[in-house]
Amino acid sequence: MADMRYRPLGNSGLLVSVVGLGCNNFGSRVDLNGTRAVVDAAIESGINFFDTADTYGNKGGSETLLGHVLRSRRDEIVLATKFGNDMGGVYGADYGARASRRYIRKAVEGSLSRLQTDYIDLYQLHKLDGVTPIEETLEALDELVKEGKVRYVGSCNLDGWQVADAEWTARAANRTRFISAQNHYNLLERSIEAELVPAALRYGIGILPYFPLANGILTGKYTRDEPPAPGTRLAGRQDELTDDVFDAVEALETFARERDRSLLDVAIGGLAAQPGVTSVIAGATSAAQVRANVGAGAWLPRADDLTVLDKIAPAYHPRG
Repeated sequence: MADMRYRPLGNSGLLVSVVGLGCNNFGSRVDLNGTRAVVDAAIESGINFFDTADTYGNKGGSETLLGHVLRSRRDEIVLATKFGNDMGGVYGADYGARASRRYIRKAVEGSLSRLQTDYIDLYQLHKLDGVTPIEETLEALDELVKEGKVRYVGSCNLDGWQVADAEWTARAANRTRFISAQNHYNLLERSIEAELVPAALRYGIGILPYFPLANGILTGKYTRDEPPAPGTRLAGRQDELTDDVFDAVEALETFARERDRSLLDVAIGGLAAQPGVTSVIAGATSAAQVRANVGAGAWLPRADDLTVLDKIAPAYHPRG
């Protein structure tokens, strides 16, 4: 097992690996045998945090494959999944209210069945639905915790003020509070540092970055003035590969070389060192990718490294 580090998720007793496994490729780009190989490599490397969602893998495919692979190893890992995105009628008509008690009750049973487990370690609201009051969502999740179907709850894609609102709503009603916030965050996309990060730090909420490699940009797989290769995440989306992006990537590559590190080390290790970050959720389609991600998470930047990183890929500072 690699020398993995573990951190409490927010102000809770749930300890998760600094590098987590994003399971969004299972059931789509990765089949059952591939899922088994990736999961085995993750556990052998010390990863204990597995993050999926009911919509991953074409409406339940990721959860289904994980359920098959993890049956005999369930107690070795922290299993996180999500509800709230469109399942295309799998649970019947939802009328868009996918954060409601009615919908949550159906969604949790669907996830438990596909995952072949009787409890979920971290159950996350994938997004607000624009209809359901947060009071109702928190009350429904609190019921699941009291029933033992869910151990902890978290949020995804909320703004800073929404995280604060949920925190105070839970406190006022004595409900189970969110211990995590999963948001888009990497060294090229740092906008959550304006409001969400301060809110998370204030309320003891652990940050779980997704897209830490910026769709592969921070692995060095894309080249300036060349179209993305077919099959890559940015194939057909070359407009996202701007000169400003490549300027930042090339500066990060120079930074990495000067420290005898890879760009991957800087992308994952540098992000894991940011305030409030608990576990960096990195997807993988092979055992080799898992091991590379784990190795990258082992890099511990010094304070002066982080200062230089902020100059290359500026931290977000609100005006005023």
